[in-house]
Amino acid sequence: MTANPDIVIRGGTIADGRGGDLFEADVAIKDGRISEVGKVSGKGKEEIDAKGKLVAPGFVDVHTHYDGQVTWSQDITPSSQNGVTTAIMGNCGVGFAPCRPDDHLRLIQLMEGVEDIPEPVLSAGIPWSWESFPDYVEWLSKRNFDIDIGAQLPHAALRVYVMGERGARRDPSTAEDNKAMAQLAREAVRSGALGFSTSRTLNHRTSTGDYTPTLKAGEDELTAIASAMQAEGRSVLQFVLDLSTLHEDLPMMLRVAENSKCPVSFSITQNDKAPQRWRQTLAQINEAAARGLSITAQIAARPVGLMLGLELSRNPFQTHPSYRAIADLPLAERVARLRQGDVRAAILGETASATDDPLFFRPNYDKMYLLGNPPDYEQPPENALGARARREGRRPEELAYDAMLSDDGRGMLYVPFLNYADGNLDATREMLRDPRAVPGLSDGGAHCGIICDASFPTYLLTHWTRDRTRGEKLSIPFVVAAQSRKTALSVGLHGRGLIAAGYKADVNVIDYDRLHLYPPKVHYDLPVGGRRLLQQVDGYDATMVTGVVTRRDGRATGARPGKLVRGSQGAVEFGAAAS
Repeated sequence: MTANPDIVIRGGTIADGRGGDLFEADVAIKDGRISEVGKVSGKGKEEIDAKGKLVAPGFVDVHTHYDGQVTWSQDITPSSQNGVTTAIMGNCGVGFAPCRPDDHLRLIQLMEGVEDIPEPVLSAGIPWSWESFPDYVEWLSKRNFDIDIGAQLPHAALRVYVMGERGARRDPSTAEDNKAMAQLAREAVRSGALGFSTSRTLNHRTSTGDYTPTLKAGEDELTAIASAMQAEGRSVLQFVLDLSTLHEDLPMMLRVAENSKCPVSFSITQNDKAPQRWRQTLAQINEAAARGLSITAQIAARPVGLMLGLELSRNPFQTHPSYRAIADLPLAERVARLRQGDVRAAILGETASATDDPLFFRPNYDKMYLLGNPPDYEQPPENALGARARREGRRPEELAYDAMLSDDGRGMLYVPFLNYADGNLDATREMLRDPRAVPGLSDGGAHCGIICDASFPTYLLTHWTRDRTRGEKLSIPFVVAAQSRKTALSVGLHGRGLIAAGYKADVNVIDYDRLHLYPPKVHYDLPVGGRRLLQQVDGYDATMVTGVVTRRDGRATGARPGKLVRGSQGAVEFGAAAS
């Protein structure tokens, strides 16, 4: 019996994070930890009636980009609106520490180019109250948030800090460079870094078009950094690779992992150019795991999809000369011009030209959809604008043009460009079910004007366990375990992700039948009025972080018990928690 619990959640249907059957029980919370699960006789200072509701651990999102947002905001939205209670940032090798004052703009332009967070937002929002990575985490440790955050050491920042212009130019590192980076990596782990991240994809470029500094970093450089971090304490090496060099880079990264004894985590998606390559990749990592490597594959919960529109970063007509002529007008003026017959005829009479923008390509209207309300991320091919246009005897460009002019120019188009080569999500389901897979790639905090995927945790519950009609579903216990306990363990956080006595009291009380995602909408709530895409969510009755209710009935309570999670935390972090 728990004496004087702070909160008792009564009669909920428990998905405890282990993946077993659902069961009905009470949950008592005391001093930030779960103190009892079962029939709780003690009365809580607060009682939450969870009868008929789903009670689950707080979700752990291992792939976000809140590196800037955590410096200007205490509310880590939209992740905190989607049941996430721990978010790991510093992915893909980009971030803001270590950084010399002369390189502030360089790192901002890299983040802007890779993650579509506008330079004015970052320049205005980031206070730059640090230079070293230990200084960065020390500064963050004094801040409170509505969720916990964990930081990784970003390779691009580290490389530029040590090598300067040579690092930015992607020159090979010297033995002295490697020694210096290794020493700074040790200090980063000592100060609280959960891991180290790097990128080797051609899609990651600065806003001025330069490739990421880490693109061709040598095996010796990566091994030196990973070995130093792992020697200091358990660290995770997170990386993203390019399809074109996967055959070379994946074996190399696995060698780095074997030689450094460092756990690794990397992204796997289905690509239209090689729609079965993901199977070979998963086979490779399972073979590596059989040899003793600690390895996880981060899998997106749905297609990675671009949102196109007049209010967004990109649209199908952005390279048409007649559109470029009015592209800089305010939205209302642009809409008025676009509705004029002569402007419409001119734009529709032109064709898109090629660009070197990795997220823009000649529009394929057979892979472009209206997302709908509620948003449908698994639509059949006959719903695509190309198929609709053929049925209606029209050009698909006309349908796209009219769709974007709807809602006073706020209409959006949806282009699934990863995980949708088959026109369904069967491959995604198979990937998610792989024993080495964890949900990832939500990119919370990033892609403000083109991708809106921070709702992945909610989508996993709504689509995969309840709403899917075009294939097999997944079970609630499987999904909850995948995005709470399994993700927590993948980054070395052993004291969270379970509804069990002794564990950190990060808990969601969910009205499962009412859980609902709305279509993305543009909000102008970033520094200097910066734009970002957000989705309203219904159905989270309560979210608790360290036993404090941070959101109730979908609204923030104003409580901010979240803190920086320093280093790989085991059972000792929360006293009696099991390992």
